[in-house]
Amino acid sequence: MADYLGSVPERLARNVYETDEEQSHIEVNQEIARATGTGKLIVQVCPAHVYAEEPDGTISVEYAACLECGACRAVAAPGALTWHNPRGGMGIAFREG
Repeated sequence: MADYLGSVPERLARNVYETDEEQSHIEVNQEIARATGTGKLIVQVCPAHVYAEEPDGTISVEYAACLECGACRAVAAPGALTWHNPRGGMGIAFREG
């Protein structure tokens, strides 16, 4: 790939996020996530590091950084994760392809 495009982190830094301060578009069912191992999976696959495993085993969510790529939905067990598109005008606006 040509150098003029920049590194992946440099390109991702050009994106714009319109954070919905009132409502998260991601919810983790902690019981199902823990029982199925989904929590550890979504922490591992999320390229934006939206999820983190806390010392008590719960999964925290920093939804404002979500790239809306769907990786978490692909690995989550049924019922472990509720994910929907952010409300209109909210979420990520990609600046680089």
